[in-house]
Parts: sequence; structure tokens; C-alpha cells
Amino acid sequence: MQEIDSAIRLENVIQRRLNFELGPLNLDIPKGFITAIVGPNGCGKSSMFRLLLELEKPDGGKLSILEHTVGAGSDTELKQKIGYLPEHPYTGDDGMRASAKAEFYKFWYSNWDGNRYRELLRMLEVDDSGRLGKMSKGTRRKFDIALALAHAPELLLLDEPSSGLDPLAWKKMIELLHQYMDSGNRTIVMTSHIVEEVKRLADFIVFMADGRIIGMYEKDELFSSWQTLFLSGEGLNAEVAAAMPGQCGVEYAGGTTFRVITNDAAAAEAWREREGLRLVSRQMLTLDEILEALVLKDRKSYRFNDVKGARS
Repeated sequence: MQEIDSAIRLENVIQRRLNFELGPLNLDIPKGFITAIVGPNGCGKSSMFRLLLELEKPDGGKLSILEHTVGAGSDTELKQKIGYLPEHPYTGDDGMRASAKAEFYKFWYSNWDGNRYRELLRMLEVDDSGRLGKMSKGTRRKFDIALALAHAPELLLLDEPSSGLDPLAWKKMIELLHQYMDSGNRTIVMTSHIVEEVKRLADFIVFMADGRIIGMYEKDELFSSWQTLFLSGEGLNAEVAAAMPGQCGVEYAGGTTFRVITNDAAAAEAWREREGLRLVSRQMLTLDEILEALVLKDRKSYRFNDVKGARS
């Protein structure tokens, strides 16, 4: 199997704040794919983006983007290869006309494509003659998407890209991002709370909670592996059900039936047959349900390790 190069690599990255600690983060995001980072609000997704862009500094660890170590020497050439869409627009330029901001971008990006910029404005139905502060939230979002794409970056960092978009604009954004990836040598790393957005776009999904990365999965494998099984059988109890391979949650469902969540459906099915248990029903988990199960499992493990460490 051919080895895939890294677009982003984090090694033991830590950032400490007064009431929150991010990390240590260890993550390897592959080139040429779309990776979605999902997790509860405040888990550290946007902070990780700011660290990658040197908008904030880590307290420890190493970050690299496109084989360039962040914070080591000049990064002018690297920044030319990155497009960034923050979750919230910068309000300091509200008095500026959109066309003037585009000229500003043109100055900083040597590969700025004016024709592509105009095409993006047309496709997104944006008029750049007005002032940014007078734009609706959706129009401002579409304008910022055009800015992020117009210099054909090698890497796109998108923080909640669909925020403020209506359904028609959302569909157009999905189409544009698919087109962006057509060349085969580009990478998108995005955060999103929109399940359908992740399902339509992502090749890989990274889960975050409480400032930590709690798993990275290939999307199709993730959804096929995570299932809820309703099992019944003589002698079945919570202890027996907890022995299921990949078990991430057990709940009594009445009678001799238990509801068990597994992250390894194939191994769980083989185990069920060996145990002689009856499959009452099977359900695929949604992305939100998988996140909830992972967070609960991670927090239990984290508390256990804290107690274990305190005793040793």
C-alpha cells in the first residue's frame, strides 16, 4: 500500500489557558483528502486552527504544515499555499468595500486569480461593490469563501464553513469544494456541526472532546463499524454483554434483551454467534451518536487513569 504524505502533523502539542488545556494533541492528517474535525463546542477545534496559522502560540510540542515546521523561520511561501476561512468574519474591516479587501488579498497572494475570483462571485451571487459591514451574514460568508478559494491554495482550513448560509448557498458551497478537490493534489481540513456536510464531504473524521483528540476514522469504515445491537438470550446479562468486541455502551432493554453499542460490528457479530445469542435488531449509529459514545468512553477512561495515577 502506497504511503500517504501528511498535510498536517501535530506532535504532543499543548496550549494552556486559565480554565482550559488543549492537548497533548497527536494527529496526522493526510494530503489529498478532506478531513472533518467534529466535537462539542469549546473542545478546541478553532484553537487548533489558530495554532496552525501562528495566530496563537503553543506551550509545547511541534506543528508542521505541508512539511514546513510552524514557527521555524520564514513562512511567507507556506502561507501562499493556505486558504483560511475563520468561523467568524473579522469585524475590523467592516468599513472597507469588499472589492478593496480583494485587492488587499491580491497583493499578498502571488497566485491570485482575478478571473477565478470573479467567477466565484458570480456563482455565489455576491456583489463586491458594497461595504463588508453592510452585508448580510450569508453574503459575507459567501464573499469570504470566494476569497479563500481565489488563489487556488494547496490547503484549505475551513472553520464551520456553512455558518450563515441558506440551503441553496450551502449546496453551491458543497459543489465548489468538490470542484476544488478535482485536481487530486489539494487538501481540506474543516470543522463542522452539520452532519450532512460531513457525510457529503469528508474522507476522514477526527473526533475531539475536552481539548483532546479521541479518535480518527475513515468515514465509510466508521459508519459501517459503529452499530447498536439489540441482543437477547438465556443467561445474557450486563456483564456478558460488556464482553462484546468493541463494546462502547450497554443498556438493559427489558426482558432478556440488552442494547449494546459496538465500534467493531464484524467482530461483534462473530462473538454473538459464538455466544448463541439472538439478534433482535440492528441499527446504524448517526455521527452525533458516535460522538456521544466516544466522549463518554473517553471521559471514563480519563477519570480512571487520573485515579490510577493518583494511587501510584
